[in-house]
Parts: sequence; structure tokens; C-alpha cells
Amino acid sequence: MPIRPSLAIIAGILVTGASAYLLAEPMAPDFIARLEEQSATAIAEAGGTGVTARFASASGKPSRHPLLSGGEGLDEATRAKVARAVYNVPGVGGVVWSDGTVRAESDEPTFQPLHCQEDVEGLLRTRSIRFEEASSAILPASRVLLDEVADALRPCLGSIIAITGHTDQSGTEPGNLALSMERARAVREALVRRGIPRDGLRASGVGSSQPVEGLAPTDPANRRIEFSVIRTEPLRPTPVDTPGAR
Repeated sequence: MPIRPSLAIIAGILVTGASAYLLAEPMAPDFIARLEEQSATAIAEAGGTGVTARFASASGKPSRHPLLSGGEGLDEATRAKVARAVYNVPGVGGVVWSDGTVRAESDEPTFQPLHCQEDVEGLLRTRSIRFEEASSAILPASRVLLDEVADALRPCLGSIIAITGHTDQSGTEPGNLALSMERARAVREALVRRGIPRDGLRASGVGSSQPVEGLAPTDPANRRIEFSVIRTEPLRPTPVDTPGAR
């Protein structure tokens, strides 16, 4: 019995995806182990007695955005020095402390909040937050991606994070506007549940008015969520979030 071309294509995609997963998965523990080892060395050299770096998301999945804990007896200058040392380890993303998320000011403009937007765009370059058809209900398959988006945004807490919903040109524009707004709000609520403060999130929908450059307005790939991280004040922050007064 001949195999239908569509089934052959789908089977090929599944085999390719499974192979990529099996090849990449064993690499993640080694990558995280290297970050942990080098971060421990950086912490010790910075005088961070009692400080540990945990490279895992809230759901327990490996993450390059470490959470620092311990070192309660250290002064704020030393804590900032420790966090900067961890941030400077190659491969490390944004650094946060477990007991606070207020940005510290610094004369070293080595970090800009917009790096979070670049991290999120990187996550969404090959994947997208998916919804049920003609609905704002987020598909369960997108939960892991939303975990990763929340982790990528967390180092920029204190900035305004704009969430913009887009649709393709199918359907009426009033309906498209309403659906794009509902989906942006659904993503906002999903991020709030993952620990991103609601007061920094702005949801909006633009319907089909802003298609992806190079795509036809009716192309389904225009159905998307975009993020913009906007600095709210002219500070020159460090690459870390450090706790306020305790």
C-alpha cells in the first residue's frame, strides 16, 4: 500500500524532532554542571561565603538564569559583587537573588534591560505560544515555553513588559482585534501565575494590522505574541537584581 506524501512528511518531521531531542537532551546536564562549577568558583573568589547558585526554573527545569541564595550576613556591596561575578560566567543569563528583585544602580553600564527582550525573541524564534483555534485558551503544549519566557523576563523586573497579540487577516478586523487582545491578556495572566508582577505587564492587541515582514497578511504565521521590554527610568543598572533594604 503506497504511503501518502503528507503522512511521509509528518513521519519525517517526528523522526527528526525526536532525534534532535535525544541528541540535545544529554548535553543539558553537562552544560548546567559547568555553569554550576564555574559559578561556585566565581562566588568564592568574590567573597560570597554561604552563597549558592541554583540553575533551575520554578518548575525545576534546567535554566541558565541562576537564583542566588544564602549569604545573609554579607553586606550589600559584597552581594552585588558576587552576583556580578556569577553573571560574568560565560553562558549565564540574568541573575536574581531569592530574597528580592529590586535593581541596583551602578556606574558600570555593562547590562541593559533590553537583553531580556533578546532572550525572549530567541525563545520565540523557532517556537510560538499556541492557542486553541479561534480562542484565547493557551494549549497545554505551550506551558514549558511560557516557563522559559517567564525565566527570561525575570531579570528585567522593574521595567514595563509590553505583550502584543497579533492575528492573520482571516475573519473580520473587529473580531481579530478582540481575539488578539484576549490572547495577550491570557499570556499576561499566565506570566503572573509564574511570578511576574502584574503591575509591570501591559497587554494589547493589534489584530491583523501588523503582519510579519515578508509574509502575506493571511499567512497563519502572523498569529503570534510579541514582547517589548521598556526601561522606565534612565538608570544604568547592574546585570543583577539585588534586594532592597532588609
